[in-house]
Amino acid sequence: MSESPTDPMIGRLIDGRYQVRSRIARGGMATVYLATDLRLERRVAIKIMHGHLADDNSFKARFVQEARSAARLAHPNVVNVYDQGQDADMAYLVMEYLPGITLRDLIKDYGRLTPEQTMDILEAVLGGLAAAHKAGIVHRDLKPENVLLADDGRIKIGDFGLARAANNNTATGQALLGTIAYLSPELVTRGIADARSDIYALGIMTYEMLTGEQPYVGEAPMQIAYQHANDTVPMPSVKVPSIPRELDELVLWATARDPEQRPRDARVMLDQLLDVEKLVRPASADTGMAPTMMFPGGFGDASATADTQILGAQPLAKPAAALPSSSTLLATKGEKRKRRGYWLFTLVVLLAALAGGTGWYFGSGPGSQIAVPRLASMTPEKAAAALAELDLTSKPGEEYNNEIAAGLVSSTKPDAGTRVAKGTAVTVLVSKGRQPITLPTLTGLGQDAAETAITDLGATVGSTDEVFNSSLEEGTVVSATRESDGGDVSKGGAYFEGLAVNLVVSLGPIPDVTGKSVPDATAILKEKGLGAETGEQRYSDTIAKDAVIKLSAAKSGPVRVGDVLVLTTSRGPEPVEVPNVVGKPWEEGKKILTDLGFKLKYNPGADAIAAVLTIDATDPAAGQTIPKGATIELTPKF
Repeated sequence: MSESPTDPMIGRLIDGRYQVRSRIARGGMATVYLATDLRLERRVAIKIMHGHLADDNSFKARFVQEARSAARLAHPNVVNVYDQGQDADMAYLVMEYLPGITLRDLIKDYGRLTPEQTMDILEAVLGGLAAAHKAGIVHRDLKPENVLLADDGRIKIGDFGLARAANNNTATGQALLGTIAYLSPELVTRGIADARSDIYALGIMTYEMLTGEQPYVGEAPMQIAYQHANDTVPMPSVKVPSIPRELDELVLWATARDPEQRPRDARVMLDQLLDVEKLVRPASADTGMAPTMMFPGGFGDASATADTQILGAQPLAKPAAALPSSSTLLATKGEKRKRRGYWLFTLVVLLAALAGGTGWYFGSGPGSQIAVPRLASMTPEKAAAALAELDLTSKPGEEYNNEIAAGLVSSTKPDAGTRVAKGTAVTVLVSKGRQPITLPTLTGLGQDAAETAITDLGATVGSTDEVFNSSLEEGTVVSATRESDGGDVSKGGAYFEGLAVNLVVSLGPIPDVTGKSVPDATAILKEKGLGAETGEQRYSDTIAKDAVIKLSAAKSGPVRVGDVLVLTTSRGPEPVEVPNVVGKPWEEGKKILTDLGFKLKYNPGADAIAAVLTIDATDPAAGQTIPKGATIELTPKF
C-alpha cells in the first residue's frame, strides 16, 4: 500500500525512540510503518493499533499476545519482535524490517509453483512452525499472506496475533478469526485448535502452491467452511497431473479431516518432507544444483496487508528456498546490479535442467500417467471434454445411483484419482436414478420381519406408528406407506432403493372392560398406556347399574398409547309404566305385559287357571312405574 501524504503518523517520534518514516501497509487491526530506531540506529517495522480499537480490551489483549508469542520464539524462519509498548493512547509493536514479497504475491505472479519450489518454501515454513509447536504455541492463522519471501532469500512466518498456548483448546468468540480458506474442520465445527490445526492450514497452502488455487471455493464464507467440515481435500495431481505422488500423499496426510490422522506437529511433517525430497529430486546431488533460491531484487516495501505482512531481517546459516517473480527481479540496486550476469547464467542452467527433466518425466517417467479426474454430477458431454483435455478417452456406461440425479455422471471406472496411462479409455457411468424394487405384502408380518424385508431390498424403514387394533396381534404390521409420496404399499408394490417405508404396527386389541366398575376399568386401561374418563349413562337390561357398558375414543382415528377413552356406564334397567289390563281377556292381558318385558305371577294357583275368563287385578296396579323386567302378580276372574 502506498504512503498516504496526509497520514499524521509520518514524521512522528514514538515513545521518544522510534521515528516514523513511511507507511508500509494497512490492515483491519493495525497499520505498519517503516521507522528508525534512534537508539540502536537501525530500520524497524512498527505496527500501530488503530485508534478506534485502542479502548477494546479484547483487541488490545490480542495485540499484546502477538508480541509475547513471537518473543518466545528464536528461529531464523520466524519474524523477530523487538519491543512492545504504549505511547499515550497508542499501542504499538516493534519488529524487524525486511523488504520483500509475501507468498501470496508470488502465487499471484506465477499461478502455481513447481514441486521443487514448493518443497523449499514448505521446508522453511515447517522449520519455523516446528519451533513454535515445540514452545507450545499454535499459530492459528497460517496462510500465504503470513509467509514472507525476503529479497535476500530468507523465508519467515509471522503475525502471531491469533496464537495461543497449545494446551488452550477451548473455543471462544474469536475462534474463527483465522482466514476461512485455511481453517481446519475442528475449528469450523467446534472452534478448537491445536498444532494439528496449523498442519491442516499448511496442507491447504501446499495444495495452493502446487496448483495455483485453493481446493475449496464458494460465494459465501459458510459455503467454504461447510466444505472444510464435510469434504476431503482432493489430490493436487487431479489439477496438475505432473505433481509427484509423494506430494499428493503429503497433502492428503496434512489435510485429513480427522486430526488424529494428521501429523501431530510440524516436526513430524518436516521429517516426512525431508524423506519426500530425497525421492522427488534425487538428481540434485549428482548435478550439484542447489534448491531454488529467492533471488535478490528491488522489491521496495512489501505490499501485503498490515495484519498479515511478515517483517524481518536476520541472517540465516542456510537460505531458504523461494521463487523469483519475473526476470525483472534480477535487477538490483547498487552493487547488486553487477551480479545480473551471474543470476541470468544460473537461471539458464536451471531452465535447461528443468527442460531435460520435463522431457524425461512426461516421456517415460511418472508424468506419463494421469490421474482420473472427479467427474461426478457433470453432464456426460462435460465429462468427455474434461477427459479429452487430459489425453484420455471416454467410454459410455450406465448404472443405478441413489445419490446422483438421472442423466448426470455418477462415477468412473477406474475411480477418480487412479493414475492411468495417456490414451486410456475411462468408462463414464451415467446415473439411471434410483434402483427400482418391488416391496412384498407387509400387512400381517411381524415388525422385525417387515423391516428385514424392506432393508434387504435396499430401502429403509422410516417412521413407525403404533396403534391398537382389534383384529391383529401385538407387533403385527397393520399398514405401510411410501414416505416419498404417502402411497399405500400394505399389499406391496413398486418402489426405489434408498427411500423409506413408514409402518403402522398393532398394539393388539383394546382391553374389554364391559361390565367392570369404573375404577377397575380405569386401572386396566392404564396398564396399556390409555387414559379413561366417564361419559354418559344409559339404561341396560343386562349391565349392572354404574358398570361399564362400552368404550369409545375421545377423538377420531386409530387409538394410540396416551389416548383417552370415554366410558359409557349403566343406569340399570329402564323404568316402565304398568298398563291397565284389568277386565281384559286373560291371554290378551298376559301378552301385553310380557311384551313390555314384565315377568308374571298368578294368584290363585295354576289349578284354577283353566277357568279364568278375565284379569281381575294387578300388583303393582296400573299406572305405577317399575323397572323393566320386574314381576307383576295377576289375579284372575272366574
